[in-house]
Parts: sequence; C-alpha cells; structure tokens
Amino acid sequence: MKKKSIGLLTGGGDAPGLNGIIESCTRTLIQNNFLVYGIKDGFEGIFNQDLIQLTLDKVLGIHSESGTLLGTSNKSSTKGYEEKFLKCFENLNLDGLIVAGGDGTFQALRPFEQKIPIIGVPKTIDNDLSGTELTFGFDTACSVVSDAIDSLRYTAQAHRRIIIVETMGRTAGWMALGGGLASYADAILIPERPFNKEALLSFIKHKQHLQRGFMIAISEGSVAIGEQPTVAFQVSNSPEKERFGGVSELMARWLEKELNWEARHVILGHLQRSHAPTTTDRFLTLNMGVEAAKLVLAENWNKAVVYRNGQIQTAPISNLMQAPRLVPPEHEWVQKAQSLGIFI
Repeated sequence: MKKKSIGLLTGGGDAPGLNGIIESCTRTLIQNNFLVYGIKDGFEGIFNQDLIQLTLDKVLGIHSESGTLLGTSNKSSTKGYEEKFLKCFENLNLDGLIVAGGDGTFQALRPFEQKIPIIGVPKTIDNDLSGTELTFGFDTACSVVSDAIDSLRYTAQAHRRIIIVETMGRTAGWMALGGGLASYADAILIPERPFNKEALLSFIKHKQHLQRGFMIAISEGSVAIGEQPTVAFQVSNSPEKERFGGVSELMARWLEKELNWEARHVILGHLQRSHAPTTTDRFLTLNMGVEAAKLVLAENWNKAVVYRNGQIQTAPISNLMQAPRLVPPEHEWVQKAQSLGIFI
C-alpha cells in the first residue's frame, strides 16, 4: 500500500517552538507509516513547489532550537492568487497539510477551508490569535521582556534614569502586559488602554522623589488618548503594510522634557522571537504537535489544535480565522497590576 504523505508548513513571523511542532508532528506521523514533507518558506514554498522530505535524522533534537527548520515568510499571501495557490498545492500530491501560523496565515487559508485538508496549529508570540487562550512562543517572549526589565532596572537605579522597554505586539498588549507584570515594571502601557498623558506625568513625578529609577514596559502599538500609533516603516508587499515601532524613543524624549529626568529607551525587537523555547513552550508544542498528527491519522480535517481551560482541545479551524484577540480592558492581569500600584 502506498504511504500517505503530509505537508508541514510554518507561516508568518517565526516564534520559539516552531521546531517543536515540526519534530513532534514528524515523529508521530513517521511512527504511523506516513511520509512527511516540509514546505519551505511558508506559502512561498507552495507557489515555488519547494519542499523537502522530513526524516527522523533531520528533526531529532530540533525542539530545543529557536527559528524554524523550514524557514517562514510574512510577506506572501494568497489574496488575488487563490486559483494559482490551489493548483500549486494540488501539484504537490499531498494527502493533507499541517499549518503552524498566526492570524495572517489562517486568514489567507480561509478560501481553502473546504478545498484543502488542513490541520491548524496556532502560533504567535503576540498571543492575540482568536480561538485559543494561549499560543506557543508567547511564554518565551514574555520571559525575554521580563528578563530585560529586571536587568535594566539596575542601570536605571545606578544612573537615576527612566528606562522604557518596547515590546512587539502590534494592536495587542499581551506581551508588554505579561512581561511587565512578571517583572513588576512601574508602568505598563498597552494599545487596548490608551493612556492619559497628564495622569502618567503625575504618577512618575510622585515616584521621582521616592526611587532612583523608573521602568516602563510599552507595547509598540500603544498610544496616548486621541493619538495614533507610531509607524516605523512600511512593507509594500506584506498583508500588514504598516509596521509599528519607535514609540519608546518618542516617549523618552517627551518625559525628559516634561520631567527633567533622564530617560533611555530599549527596543527588544526580534530578540523576543529568537530565544530558545522555554519549558512551558516545549511542553505546549510537544502536545500540540502530537494532537495535530492524531487528527491527521483520524482524517479529522479542517480542525485546529487549541489551548482552552488548561487543556489541549480540538476546534474548527475557522476559529483561528477571526479578528485578533485583544486584552480586555479589565482583564485579570490588568487588575493585578493595579493592585501592585503599577500605572496601567
């Protein structure tokens, strides 16, 4: 009997844990007599017919590495190329497709929900994907943020400075909130809660006479009331053309002027993506990868492996094809920050 073959694709921005998905899916499927093929560089690999056979020797041990063995891309989309994409996929002669991606990846797959046998695995360091309460990569990224704030606090105190740490997140503040709360930052600014400039100045002025340093965690899409997010640059061929960034530097200069308190900024950028996955993310990808493979074995297509109520569960893949999941204004973490006297 001819072995069935499954494609494995990682799309969008890289996230710690992608290699864990690749290893756990591949090992489980090979154990069950499947052939597994990795599709290179996200959707581009389908358009370019670029794939490699994944064997045990290629995947053993990669779960501990950051990045993705297959490469990825957040610049390619299916919009306007739906017929070509479907034809290119059919030419690969695969029996199904496992996709680890974020909102952009699954939005791009919406037209093929009933045309291609797909299993979805939600991935983003921003933790803003609908349909799941937790995405792999988020815990690692939060650890990078909290470690940075913890370390920089010593410099802030040594030099009597404000230090502002800017995180990724686009329109969602999960990373700044999680990392800022874990490190007990003095202020946490997220897009979902536009801040009052006068209230922030008053808060910092009070602290200026009580402590040598002041730490702010700010998400790249954060704004003051009535203002717009800071756009760093644009990528013309990307589904999300505007890339946010630079708000921390603008805030540092503004606070120096208003408070006469020296301020510095640090943009963590891709450091949040590039660290080896934490134990939490390793367990998450191990379980998600095995469950994704089991859905393939059961031919239970067009499903997603999600994390809800403390468990790995199965849901319709359409659950991942919705608007980003933002931080509720009165989320439990927001309330915890307020209980600690953190400005948020």
